[in-house]
Amino acid sequence: METDTKLNKIPLAFINDKSPVLDVICNDLIASELEILFRSESIENGLSQLSTLNELPKVCIIDLDFYDKNVLAQLQELRAQYPTIKLIAHSDIDDEKIGKALLDIGFSSCLLVGSDVNDFRRAIDKTVNG
Repeated sequence: METDTKLNKIPLAFINDKSPVLDVICNDLIASELEILFRSESIENGLSQLSTLNELPKVCIIDLDFYDKNVLAQLQELRAQYPTIKLIAHSDIDDEKIGKALLDIGFSSCLLVGSDVNDFRRAIDKTVNG
């Protein structure tokens, strides 16, 4: 249970479009006493919300929309402005080329769509403590 205690103190942020599945995961993470500082629907909106916080999240989980041609540029801007925030991708695309681009930007981990709350908790723990 020591890991759970460590996880409870990690402030999180989510940048994702509306998703009933992710709503359930966020609710489960909140119920297990993880602190979610904010949820936004776009990287642009996430950057705006980050700029207003007194305490930055340690981890930001980002649902990647690769149909948006500007997504990689937006991710690079996020990384440049907030280099201390650990990034976890959440995507339905399992592609080596995209995986390399994410590593180059500085993502720590990638969760595929369909991951459950325990997968999220493990990825968060590994990203912060691993």
